[in-house]
Amino acid sequence: MNEPTDPRRRRFLTNSLLATSAVLLAGCDRLSRSDTMSRLFDAGEALTQRAQRLLASRESLAREYAPKDIAPTFRANGTTNPQNEAYRRLAANGFRDWRLTIDGLVERPQTFSLDELKAMPSRTQITRHDCVEGWSCIGQWTGVVLGDLLAQVGVRDEARFVVFHCADRYHGTDPYYESLDMLEAYHPQTLLAYDLNGTDLPIANGAPLRLRAERQLGYKMAKYVMRVELVESFAHLGRGRGGYWEDRGYQWWAGI
Repeated sequence: MNEPTDPRRRRFLTNSLLATSAVLLAGCDRLSRSDTMSRLFDAGEALTQRAQRLLASRESLAREYAPKDIAPTFRANGTTNPQNEAYRRLAANGFRDWRLTIDGLVERPQTFSLDELKAMPSRTQITRHDCVEGWSCIGQWTGVVLGDLLAQVGVRDEARFVVFHCADRYHGTDPYYESLDMLEAYHPQTLLAYDLNGTDLPIANGAPLRLRAERQLGYKMAKYVMRVELVESFAHLGRGRGGYWEDRGYQWWAGI
């Protein structure tokens, strides 16, 4: 849960969740092939989501830290240098030709260059990244508040989720993607970040743009974002569970 009154309680809950998740997810590929276990995971996910929403308000903030807490190097994880040709060409040109597309269930589909995003009002926050593998790292992020971009394109009433399509294919497999519900998408700390620790986002950490959803575990933080799609369901995406790792047995709801 996010920032209960007693910070010691928050640390206990977060660490307990990380430890439990690491044990469960270590065997997720095998367990997810069982229909019974899939139903149990889905039930547990729904319970966790309801509990978090009951104990934390819609606007409750993840803890923010002081500059002295920033790690000297923010740990890179997962894909650290996408090898598809389109991305490599964009990187070689300093991402000058890169464009973010926002479409799907919106009134005004738009594309934005990196310079256009950087010219918009921004937010800077120092937060802790909690990985399901059990490690954490504190970094300073600057980017566009996702809710501000959604206001520009006009979200249609039937949209229920925001999907982030990425440039990387993890270990050469399916395209990486992730998703949030509308409440998390509009949260004030949910950013599309282009800056880490006061400098342009490094390729290893997701350049030119990555998601920061500070009330979620790290696997929700999509890197190398190319397209943002508003959808009503996940039926047409991957294996229909709302994310690359979710399609492989992870829980879709990863709130902390």
